[in-house]
Order: sequence, then C-alpha cells, then structure tokens
Amino acid sequence: MEIQSIGVVGAGQMGNGIAHVCAVAGYDVLLTDISQEALDAALARIDRNLERQVAREKITPEDKQAALARIRTTLKLADLGACDLIIESATERETVKTAIFEDLVPHLKPHTILTSNTSSISITRLASRTDRPEKFMGFHFMNPVPVMQLVELIRGIATDEETYNACLGVVERLGKTAASAEDFPGFIVNRILMPMINEAVYTLYEGVGSVQSIDQSLRLGANHPMGPLELADFIGLDTCLAIMNVLHDGLADTKYRPCPLLTKYVEAGWLGRKTQRGFYDYRGETPVPTR
Repeated sequence: MEIQSIGVVGAGQMGNGIAHVCAVAGYDVLLTDISQEALDAALARIDRNLERQVAREKITPEDKQAALARIRTTLKLADLGACDLIIESATERETVKTAIFEDLVPHLKPHTILTSNTSSISITRLASRTDRPEKFMGFHFMNPVPVMQLVELIRGIATDEETYNACLGVVERLGKTAASAEDFPGFIVNRILMPMINEAVYTLYEGVGSVQSIDQSLRLGANHPMGPLELADFIGLDTCLAIMNVLHDGLADTKYRPCPLLTKYVEAGWLGRKTQRGFYDYRGETPVPTR
C-alpha cells in the first residue's frame, strides 16, 4: 500500500519533530494533542526548525511554506482514523499508550497501520491491545528528529511483511536509514546506550569522578560528541529511568538495575534540560555541574 497521510499522536519534542520531517517529505500530516497550547507550541517550534534549515540551505523558503501547509492539527484523537499511518509519540508510559490505541481502534480505516515511537516498551504487548496486531510495529525515531538519521523499525511477533515494507518505504522517503530490531526490551539503541548512561551515573554515585570529569573523559577519551551525563540531561532523566526499569523488569538481570542516584534526581524533579536542572544546572548563561 502507498502511504499518503500520517497521523502523529503527541505534539511534544518527538511528535513535533516527526510531524516536521514527514511534512518536508511530502506527506499530509495531522498532529493531535490533548491541549491547544501544546499544538500551538509545536507549530511554532516546527516553524523555527524549518527556518533553521532554510538558513543552512537544507531546504528552500518555498519548501518551508509547503511543509507548513501540509500540517494540520486537531484536539480530537478520532480525527486521525482517516490516516494511512499513525505514529504514536505520547508519554513513555504503557498505560497511556494502550489507552490511546484503544480509543483509536473504532475510528480506523481497514488498511491503517498503527505504530509507536516507544523507546523500550514491548511492541507485541501494545499490538495485542488493538484489532490489527499484524498491522502494528515500532517506529522509533532518535532525538532531535530533524537531525538524527536513524529510525529503528521493530516488528512485533504478529507484524506482517507488508506492514514492515510500507514503514521501510516511509523511512526511505524521509531520507533516513532504518535499522531492523527484534522486539526485546530497549531494542538496539537503548539496550546499549542506557546501560552506559546508567554506568556513568554509578561512576558519579560512587565518587569515581565528578560530572565534569566523567563527561570530559567520554568526549575526549572515547570521541563521543556529548558526555553521558550531558546526554542524559538532553534525553530527560525520567525517560532514562523509565527505560532502565523496562530493561531491568524485562530481562531480569541485575546489570540493568537503575542507579539510586538517577532515581533520586527524578524524585527531586531534576529531569535535565526540560526542567532546567539535572546533572547540570541550566538556569545561568552556561551549564554548571550539580555534583
């Protein structure tokens, strides 16, 4: 099947990025959220990010206007039922995602493909709560979506070949690269990345190094573009903790036990850049380590 229209559930950091790249690629996009403020903020952010691409000569001013014209917004989840492909990008909580899919199902076309941008939750389990597990898969973008080239495509146990090929075609049209992953906790990227971040937090927790020395060591010693604690702040410490809990619960291996210090930061509401404090304090002109 040829996909022409894409529905995006959730207008946050990931959702607005997904809407952005889909619109630039020529898809008609319908973006939904539970608040008009979130939708307005998403459109403003997409406008700014498109303008940045114009300034860098990645796209033309005409491309920008055409992309913005392809994005519509709605507060009604049911409106997405007419789309060919739906990408759910809501909060990384299974109960929230399950409720969204259950609300969507009565409004879907027979051919509509359902996907989730989850970074770690079981695709098979999410699919089982719908009427079309064979037309359900994981569609995991990396953050920030307009910049990062990789998309993880995750098949559930029931995902059929037609659905996989249709989603692969979308990734290729977006100008991105697909990595196929099996449906196990964390998939590929987070199965490797999150334990590294968690180990960096343990290194801080045990006093082996400071925030600054840990990040500097990985940037200069392993040639990482960002230190692991800086990256954790960028991702969101609540998201990092949620993924570590999924790995720990799903694989039952103590090597995935979340560091108590990571839990403490999340309990304090110090979630990283989005709350202005995490392993760094972002309230001044330059980030200052908090430990």
